[in-house]
Amino acid sequence: MEFRIEKDSLGEVQVPRSAYWGSQAERSRQLFQISGLTEHPKMIDAFIILKKACAQANTDLGLLEKEVGNAIVQAADEVLKGQFRDQFPVDVFHMGAGTSFNMNCNEVLANRAEQILGGELGAYQRVNPNDHPNYGQSTNDTFPTAMRIMSRMMLQDLLGAVDRLGDALEAKGKEFDHILKSGRTHLQDAVPIRLGQEFTAYAISVRKSRKWLEHAAYELEELGIGGSAAGTGMNTHPDYRVRVVSYLADWTGLPFRPTSHLPEAMQSQMCMAALAAGLRILCLELTRISNDLRLMCSGPLTGIAEIVLPAVQPGSSIMPGKVNPSMAENLNLVLFQVLGQCQSLDYCVQAGQLELNVMMPGMAFSSQFALQILTNTLDTFTENCVIGIVADEERCHHYAMTSPSLATALNATIGYKAAAEVVKTALKEKLTVPDAARHLGLVTAEGPLTEEVLAKSLDPALLTEPGIPGRA
Repeated sequence: MEFRIEKDSLGEVQVPRSAYWGSQAERSRQLFQISGLTEHPKMIDAFIILKKACAQANTDLGLLEKEVGNAIVQAADEVLKGQFRDQFPVDVFHMGAGTSFNMNCNEVLANRAEQILGGELGAYQRVNPNDHPNYGQSTNDTFPTAMRIMSRMMLQDLLGAVDRLGDALEAKGKEFDHILKSGRTHLQDAVPIRLGQEFTAYAISVRKSRKWLEHAAYELEELGIGGSAAGTGMNTHPDYRVRVVSYLADWTGLPFRPTSHLPEAMQSQMCMAALAAGLRILCLELTRISNDLRLMCSGPLTGIAEIVLPAVQPGSSIMPGKVNPSMAENLNLVLFQVLGQCQSLDYCVQAGQLELNVMMPGMAFSSQFALQILTNTLDTFTENCVIGIVADEERCHHYAMTSPSLATALNATIGYKAAAEVVKTALKEKLTVPDAARHLGLVTAEGPLTEEVLAKSLDPALLTEPGIPGRA
């Protein structure tokens, strides 16, 4: 490989001759060979669109020579269109606060702008990484701003996936609303419920979880760009930060707003904790729902088997014909991974010290990884599992009518003690609840338990809505 020699404050650095990155990214590339993972395309997009907005604002304000500012904007547009994506080699786990990646972006834009203006890579005659793409900026305000932009953009995709899942669950709730089944509490037989009621409840829980993500989105939209090194705004024009945020809002279509207090936006990364909280709530609810689906489809002969999940692949390498709830299992795998990233976010957020939180590279990785895998798995789970769920109506009805807990509906007619005798008799004699009641020859306050009263008390249409079975 051929090299060029660049100099920084620590001395000379060999940089691959054709690289658009420079000395600081090269130092990081060699020092931090940690994960083999480089920044997510959305993080590159967020950083570059921020750099473009900063260059445009500084050019508007006469702080950058127009020709130089325009060249930086052109270079940024090229990156945003997909060019030079292999020029960001910095590992996601690099130096504190994110200086390496900020400089990686500055160097790529500076070198490309230098080329646009007729110069050579690494010359920095017209465009210098620190003086031009980074004018009026610090890693300390650009990295948290880009991290919020990236998280907010990716959260938008997740919100869409949550909506699609909620819609699919609601549709199943309507489809299954007529199907009576046995409820279960403590994993034991309980009073009847409709299968549609269960699925509608899942849809409502998913939509309630969305509200926490909406709150996180609002927090992420507050940007601290313009704080420069310590949140004081040193070396920035008074109008600069408002212009930058205005450009970002226009270009992304998202309601970004400038912070009302720059030092607070520098010190605190509370918005990332809000994101972790929203993700965590959604994951906990989805874990519960996924586990319910796995229980209800257990079988096909020795389990509950009230529903059938779509068969997406063979379930065993040794047992012929076995089919597993693969999509629900995949959802759980991803949810547990996301919960781990939420824990990482929490630890990073609390690690701020005085004017800066240096754990932002960790926050950025956890955010993008969690948002990406959760969005992807929700979409594939919705499409390949929820939409294709089929109910075994006959089996559901059988469980509902043979469950001893059906006797609860007789409480108001014959009393709790007598109803308990019905349950014991049903289990001992292997009878249905109605047959056990007939077998015992029970008496109500009005006289013998008649077939009319028994039928009214156990009417399936009255067992799953508020009311007292057997009474008007």
